[in-house]
Parts: sequence; structure tokens; C-alpha cells
Amino acid sequence: MPLAFRIAALAALLLCGALFGFFYAWVCSTMWGLDAAAPEVAIRAMQAMNASVRNALFFPAFFLTGPALLLAALLAWKSAQPRQVTMLLTLAGLTVLLGGTVLTMAVNVPMNEALARVSDAEIEADAAAIWATYSAPWQVWNQTRTAFTGLALAMAGAALLKARSMQGQ
Repeated sequence: MPLAFRIAALAALLLCGALFGFFYAWVCSTMWGLDAAAPEVAIRAMQAMNASVRNALFFPAFFLTGPALLLAALLAWKSAQPRQVTMLLTLAGLTVLLGGTVLTMAVNVPMNEALARVSDAEIEADAAAIWATYSAPWQVWNQTRTAFTGLALAMAGAALLKARSMQGQ
């Protein structure tokens, strides 16, 4: 197995795991915690978290996972890995790009930006309604992108297992 393919595939797998884990944490703890808090606290906390996520540490997982998986697929193809390896990595890359990146940019980000524009006066006047309108649909879309990135992670892992199992043959 060529070194370039191994490095690219491992990097892609790690990025995919990081992105899935990020989305999953929102599913199983963050949003439950915010829903349990007072609505005005939840809104302000979500505004702060959304503002802080745009950083250099999050950038690679969010923006580079799909391309990294596709690069690994290209290297798999060029190094004559089994067809299933190339296909699984390609499907994983497309799944992350469409079900993770595009979905987030098309749905979750606009919702986050709308929440960011909510003023203190609006929060004080009607926090419960604002949070109820935001939280439930945001969570549905977050669970959707979590499922897509989890599927991509499983496909990437299966590709690496297939490549490894064929190494000695």
C-alpha cells in the first residue's frame, strides 16, 4: 500500500471522525443542556458558541474532510487499490460534502445567523418562543448531518479495512 495513500486515507478518516464527533456532541449533550436551561441563557449561549466555532481548529474538519476523502479515493484509484476502496472513499467524500458541509451551509448556518441577530430586547421580551422556534428544527437538521457524517465515517473505515485486508494478497 503506497505511503501517500495511507497518509491521505488516515488523515481523511481522522478528519471525518472529528466532524462526526463534533456534530454528535451537539446531539447527545449540548442541545439537551441548552434545552434544560432558561431560554434566555440558551439563546445567549448558542449565540456565543456559534460565534466561537469559526476558528482555525474547526476549519480543517469542516471544510477539508470531504476533499481529503476524495483525495484518498483518487490516490486509491491511482495506486490500484480494490475498486471497493475507491468507491467507498468517493461515496464517503460526497456524503460529507453534501450531507455535512452543504447541508450545514444551507440550513444550520442561516438559522445560526438569524439567532445571532436576535437582540437583547427581543430575548427579554420572548425568549421562550424564540428558543422553541429555533431549537427543535435546528436539532432535526443537526441529527441529519450527524447521520450523514457517521455514515461517511463508517464508509471510510470500511475502505481502510478493505485496503488493509488486500495488502497481503
